Amino acid sequence: MTSLRVLALMHKELVPPPDAANLDLAAADWRTEFNVISALREIGHDIQVLGIGDDLGVIRQSTNEWKPHVAFNLLEVFHNVGVFDQNVVSYLELLRLAYTGCNPRGLMLARDKALAKELLSYHRIPVPDFVAFPRGRKVRKPKRLEFPLIVKSLTQEASIGIAQASVVEDDQKLRDRVEFIHQSIGTDAIVERYIDGRELYVGVLGNQRLDVLPIWELLFKNLPEEARPIATESVKWSPKYQEKCGIKSAEAKDLSPEIAGQIQHICKRVYRILQLSGYARIDLRLDANGKIYVLEANPNPQLANDEDFAESAQRMGIKYQNLLQRIINLGLRWRPEYPG
Repeated sequence: MTSLRVLALMHKELVPPPDAANLDLAAADWRTEFNVISALREIGHDIQVLGIGDDLGVIRQSTNEWKPHVAFNLLEVFHNVGVFDQNVVSYLELLRLAYTGCNPRGLMLARDKALAKELLSYHRIPVPDFVAFPRGRKVRKPKRLEFPLIVKSLTQEASIGIAQASVVEDDQKLRDRVEFIHQSIGTDAIVERYIDGRELYVGVLGNQRLDVLPIWELLFKNLPEEARPIATESVKWSPKYQEKCGIKSAEAKDLSPEIAGQIQHICKRVYRILQLSGYARIDLRLDANGKIYVLEANPNPQLANDEDFAESAQRMGIKYQNLLQRIINLGLRWRPEYPG
């Protein structure tokens, strides 16, 4: 394997400490960054870690001085704005620096959940009925939308703003929750029909030629009886809550070959319709009648070695180091003018 100069881009506050041997990795905010850096060094790459704040000039400086072969992009926001991640990647393209993960157009299409759903609906991909409520717009539920509904941020990822209170069953709670998203999260809101069913995740790797990873499922073993099985912030980020409620992700069981094939086919279509590249995770719901709904597409999902994306790759026989190398190879092959 050829040793490469890899510029690892991450948020300044998520740069791992120089010596993490005696620290609790499971609780560390910088766990993903540490996993990626460590694995890339283990396979022989020369890594320069670059913490990004609110200045992209440091990327240009490092590029000019160190001449990296590729940037490993672990940034999720810029200036604390989720949709600005596409601008960082556009800047890398202007610098003619190869990078890992999704291209700017795919990020733009996927980050706006309403726009993504409109595109998918046009191509007859099943999505829940939905409506977007921009900040400042009066909340009035369309007649076609039936309770219960779930209220989310239009653009934020990582379950930010999602709680049990996000599922609403009357007009007043709907107005209250939309106002919460507008005021507390600071983004527009999307409201969609709540689909009761199994929460499934499917990883996809590739630019033009796609590999679909095994179907993964978020399991809720000990939720309180009144709680909905949804991926709230606590479900996503609180180890104590996960342990208390028996929440884990694992390979989806008891899916018929027909349903599994439909899911994988749909995920490939979603990936191509939204013009994604590199790697992504598609989130779906499977209801009791066997109907599949696409909830959203997540470009550049979490890459910690014990997250669902890496674990599903491992189930397919792709070791963690090999997964990261494949992601780098896809980045090196991507060309904005001639995607490949």
